[in-house]
Amino acid sequence: MSHQAIIAEATACSLLDWHPENLKISFEFFPPNTEAMEEQLWQVIRRLEPLQPEFVSVTYGAGGSTRERTHRTVLRILEETNLTPAAHLTCVGAERAEIDAIAQQYWDEGVRHIVALRGDPPEGQDSYTPHPGGYAYAEDLVTGLTAIGDFDLSVAAYPDVHPEAPSAEADLDFLKRKVDAGANRVITQYFFEPETYLRFRDKAVAAGIDVPIVAGIMPVTNFKQVQQFSAGCGAVVPDWLGRHFEGLDDDMATRRLVASAIVAEQCRQLIAADVHEFHFYTLNRAELTAGICHLLGIRPSGEQAA
Repeated sequence: MSHQAIIAEATACSLLDWHPENLKISFEFFPPNTEAMEEQLWQVIRRLEPLQPEFVSVTYGAGGSTRERTHRTVLRILEETNLTPAAHLTCVGAERAEIDAIAQQYWDEGVRHIVALRGDPPEGQDSYTPHPGGYAYAEDLVTGLTAIGDFDLSVAAYPDVHPEAPSAEADLDFLKRKVDAGANRVITQYFFEPETYLRFRDKAVAAGIDVPIVAGIMPVTNFKQVQQFSAGCGAVVPDWLGRHFEGLDDDMATRRLVASAIVAEQCRQLIAADVHEFHFYTLNRAELTAGICHLLGIRPSGEQAA
């Protein structure tokens, strides 16, 4: 069955009588930089913790700019919750010995999951340049991390193609090398067209990538903001998405309702195509992610979807 036929079949089903099974979810947070933001993040973490995600990741700023805050947040999640934290780690702005020391510290503290990334160029630089004496690219970082400990390693993928990749084929080859180096899982950049992910998944499998390819999901409430994000990461923003948010600049409540409906439909179409792992980019807010998970039948332990 073609991707279009699968999506058409999913669309014909009623969300009101829809109970997907065997779903796995994970969440991404970013480290807070003020006390107020830290308090807000912990309210979000406590709100989402009962949904029992497979793991929660904590991002790492360009050039390692949030290194200490990332570490502090990861360690607190490990110590104060039942969640499994995944620490983002990049190649940018540090020698191998420094990155190795960070990874070793995580290992010694009991952190076993790392999201290994090349990383964005430091502020003020337009393009990425490997640090002298550092890990050049994510595949090199993965290789280095496997020598330090038996980490659970996630790497990134770009269904719409990384903006710096010379071609889609080259981008897929970069991903294959990261997996061959020892990555256990692929987490995609967010996308908005289900078929974009499905085409990418098929090509990845055909290329011999045999680890889970987790679908990255971005609930959108601020359309202008997501346009800015997407311009930097290469994610394609379809025209229909903008039309859904027209006239809602001053109406956050309605934007959230629209966002929930869009993501629920997106996930429904993906589940119909045998996608069962979703990574939600929460932007440190709980309401949308919790509501969408509820629609997907993911409830706190002890609760069941009716």
